Order: sequence, then structure tokens, then C-alpha cells
Amino acid sequence: MAKERWITFDCFGTLVDWRTGYRQALEPIAGPRTAALVAAYHEAEPAIEAERPHRLYKDVLVTALERAARQVGLPLTAGESDVLVRKWGEMPFFADVGPALAALREAGWKLAMLTNCDDDLFARTLERFPLRPDFVVTAEMAGSYKPALGHFTRFAQETGVADADWIHAACSWFHDIEPARRRGIRRVWIDRDKTGHDPAAATRVLPDLAALPRTVAEIAAR
Repeated sequence: MAKERWITFDCFGTLVDWRTGYRQALEPIAGPRTAALVAAYHEAEPAIEAERPHRLYKDVLVTALERAARQVGLPLTAGESDVLVRKWGEMPFFADVGPALAALREAGWKLAMLTNCDDDLFARTLERFPLRPDFVVTAEMAGSYKPALGHFTRFAQETGVADADWIHAACSWFHDIEPARRRGIRRVWIDRDKTGHDPAAATRVLPDLAALPRTVAEIAAR
């Protein structure tokens, strides 16, 4: 029997354009301060995710937005704090996602998502997925948020995949590429955000998903 080969993905930022989605959700309440609010949110979220005990991502979304709003001096009225939760299913996918996932599956790869999200929130994202993944590990399942290794550990335990048959692809250097390096699996950094982090942490670096199927094939052939 042929071995199963897996490529795991981070979802939000890699496949889903969360920056556009957040901007569209927040512009009606933040107006000209939308960019500052999104930046403040991006800083607040990891700190809240690192707190213990583990809290659901819906709570993280609300708490981080409230903290970010205070930082930029934006008063939130009743019912505005949960706008990201309410708009979650409207987050757009990048245009290159469908073709890349289809090509990978055609080449025999199984596809999995390792996402810092709740089960029910991610179910809303799955309704609009261009190609349904074969396996999903959410933060709710793992009981932790990346960059902790809970998602990677849970995935390995559930699938029995060997490291040699597993490649991880993600945009976030902090949440995914560095922990994947610590976990010892090969990793492709989809550097959509041009953050300037150390490219040596990745096996390969790509600007988007266009060349991912070819790159994965090259890595697997080594």
C-alpha cells in the first residue's frame, strides 16, 4: 500500500485573506482608524492566546478587538465587540488557493488544516472552501494556540504520518514556520506579508501559492 503523503496548511493568512476580511468587517465601525485598529488587533491577539487557561477563539476575537480599540482610542458601542465573530464566514479566500489545492490533491497529496480557530467558526469557513480538506485540527481540539506545538502533535498522533511524508505550508513565521522547524518537519513559508523574518527558518520561501505544487514535488523528491 502506498504511503499517505500530507501537506498541512495554516488557514487564515495563508488561504484566507484575513487582512481584507478584517478591514471589511471593521471599516463600518472604525472608519479612517481601520488600519490602526487592525494593526493593534494583530499585536493583541497572540498575547491573549498565550494566556491560560485556554479560551475559545470567539472570546479571543472579542477580547483582542476590545483591547485594540482602547489602544487606538476607539469607543465600541454595544454589539460591536463581536463583529469579527459575526462576520467570520465572510472572510475571502486568496485567488490562488483553489488551483493550488486542486493540483496538490491531483498529485496525490492529502490536505489538512492546522488552524487557530474554534470548531464552529471553522465550520463556517469550510462552507466556502474551494476544496474540502481531508483533516482538520482546530485550536479547540488541540487545547492550545500555535506557536505551541499542540496542533502538530495532535495531527501526527491522529494520522500516524511520518515526518518524511509531511510538509507544512503557512504564511505566519511566528505561528507556523518557527514551530514547524522546532517540530522538525519540512516547511514552505508563503511569505505574503513580507515581514522580514529569517528565511533560514523555512525549507523554501514562496511569495504566494502559485508555485507551491511544483515546490512540494521538488522537496518530496529529495
